Amino acid sequence: MSRHFIGKLIIVALALIVLVGGGSELYAHRHFKETIVKGPGVTRVAKLSDYFAPLKGTINDTNVFILEGSKPGGTVLVLGGSHPNESSGIVAAVLLVENAKVDAGKLIVIPHINRSGSTGTQPSSGYPLYFHIKTDWGERTFQMGDRVTNPLDQWPDPDVYVHYPSGQLLSYVEIRNVNRTWPGRANGTLTEKTSYAAMRLIEQEKVDIVIDLHEAELLYPVTNCIVAPTKDITIATMACINISSEFFDIHTEPSPQNYHGLTHREIADHSSAYPFLLEASGPFLDQPTGPKTESLIIDGKDDFLLIAGKRGLLFTDYDESGKPMKMRVGRHLTTVQALCSEWSSENPDREIVIESPGYEDLMENDVGHYLLNPAAVDPDSVILE
Repeated sequence: MSRHFIGKLIIVALALIVLVGGGSELYAHRHFKETIVKGPGVTRVAKLSDYFAPLKGTINDTNVFILEGSKPGGTVLVLGGSHPNESSGIVAAVLLVENAKVDAGKLIVIPHINRSGSTGTQPSSGYPLYFHIKTDWGERTFQMGDRVTNPLDQWPDPDVYVHYPSGQLLSYVEIRNVNRTWPGRANGTLTEKTSYAAMRLIEQEKVDIVIDLHEAELLYPVTNCIVAPTKDITIATMACINISSEFFDIHTEPSPQNYHGLTHREIADHSSAYPFLLEASGPFLDQPTGPKTESLIIDGKDDFLLIAGKRGLLFTDYDESGKPMKMRVGRHLTTVQALCSEWSSENPDREIVIESPGYEDLMENDVGHYLLNPAAVDPDSVILE
């Protein structure tokens, strides 16, 4: 056997070792199941395919957690994971499932509206595959995801994405962006079918309010805000005034009339529900940062953003304390409560009264304090997401 042949065998063997080693981690991430504990307020768990059967058996046939109050009232739907790389929206949704109690009306929570997007991270960006939150009993593991549907589940992308039904032309990759495919299409792509199924849920459950949880870059002007269409703007503005006077700065942004596919645009135009999109500042999403580490997700501290802030380049305040997970989750939870309160004031016959941890609770006790221990509950209360 020649030395050249032996050299080739060694190279092939090393390549296989690298391929198997790296591939096994990606395979494990792809098939990882997050744990969610049904809190005391959860009355039933449905599937998204219960509202649109063709979604059954797909990766986006996600869990739908329903919390019903003892008194009649309105219904609020909270969406996490529209963009699975915006971590605080998913964590806030999970905290609602595990802690919220509904006195009047109904709360519906979908922690992962685009489950596919959580099964891969953004290519070439050096994202961690997971992030971990310390709790009173150990730690909880969450997947880090991508902004869009995994191409393993929907491919190929078109040269140009033509939004349905507006006909607006968008970038090719937006066809895998759940927040660009509303109101969805029954015979469309997986992402379009996901939005379509959620619209059927809104219709069948007679949803009054839809709250879509997001994060935005500090270098992006639409951050730390509530985005709302014209019919919602009074409720959003009053919520912002009350929150800003007591907890933290927040403002309203109008939903663009001519930009289609977004929750706050299409739900308003194609249903009777009142949609709101919440943006919390997520340092991990900004481009001029240091390494994309798990610490950046949890603590939200970055030296480059600190310099940018001192030079007045950011659209929000930023100092050495960063924008930690507990702050971002707390903002979302308090804003959800404020929007439900304002809705109830204007619609007393459809009031929605929810008790859950809020901004001050999270800032004092941190996120992990409110994550339930799966090992300490009935196994039937543990849901794999």
